[in-house]
Amino acid sequence: MKEEEVNRCQIQEWYPKFKSVSIRTIIHELPESFVEYLLDDSGPFLLPVSVSNEDALPNRIRNPIDEEDYQVSEGSGDEAEEPPLPPSFPELESDIKKSIETLGGAAFPKLNWSSPKDSAWISTSGTLRCTSLSEIALLLRSSDSLVHDLCHAYDSCSDKTLSRPQSFFLALRKWYSCFLPNAEFRCFVWGQQLVGISQRDVTTFYADLAERKNHLQLLIEDFFIGNVMAKFESEKYTFDIYVTVDERVKIVDFNPWGAFTLPLLFTWEELEHCGKEGNGLEFRILESNCGIRPGLKTAVPQDYLDTGPGSGWDQFLRKADEEFQQQNMSAGANP
Repeated sequence: MKEEEVNRCQIQEWYPKFKSVSIRTIIHELPESFVEYLLDDSGPFLLPVSVSNEDALPNRIRNPIDEEDYQVSEGSGDEAEEPPLPPSFPELESDIKKSIETLGGAAFPKLNWSSPKDSAWISTSGTLRCTSLSEIALLLRSSDSLVHDLCHAYDSCSDKTLSRPQSFFLALRKWYSCFLPNAEFRCFVWGQQLVGISQRDVTTFYADLAERKNHLQLLIEDFFIGNVMAKFESEKYTFDIYVTVDERVKIVDFNPWGAFTLPLLFTWEELEHCGKEGNGLEFRILESNCGIRPGLKTAVPQDYLDTGPGSGWDQFLRKADEEFQQQNMSAGANP
């Protein structure tokens, strides 16, 4: 894999070429201060202060009894330890608010390559739906998968010279509440030929896909030949698509061949063999519940499934409560 192949899969690179056959998207270049905020894990988890008073989480109920533990007596050595102030990005917040309004009031976020699917569980809706910068920041800061974009995007490149892209971008994509997981597919291209298609959600068996498989294959092949094959310059890559109810095909994403991209119902060896041998196109779907691959589902971290004392949830809530109390104390001391 080459750096140029990875770069082509950045959304700010491919979206302008495929805008007419993709999901409506507005892209913002992120200020370096916000990138540093995403990377900073040296202090407490703080969400940006909203200049428009739009917070990602509802206000917690204050318990005066609990707050006694946080009162600092005069002369205490803790007086010098001022809690850190939360960051603020007023210009970025204003731009994002305008873009979200343009997109119909809600959007889901994505950086250059990745979206924070692994942190959807932490949002109030349990999805990637966002209506403000605060909600976006919560998802981005909580995501492990975005560490790839921020720090490791070029790690698999044979000609690696970069540790990170020159600039980071935030893509706001129109939110569709009716988005159906059984209508999304990953397509694999080798030598600029479509060699494989896999259903994107491999954690669920969808009976209707078997009935529509042949028709869907023809639809996707025609779309690839007419809209993708001559426009995307890489020899081998993957792209994700969504087939609407009225059978329009929409490009969701492009990804490099191999490395951090999941082959889903294939292996990379199988796909490479198909490409080299010229065996034609293979379309794989789950034929029964027996083929489900739950390990490939990006959802709640395993340590947060346990809510008992000492568990991930217990530690998270304790830490969040401590930071909330510290922020309240700071606000009270500086009216």
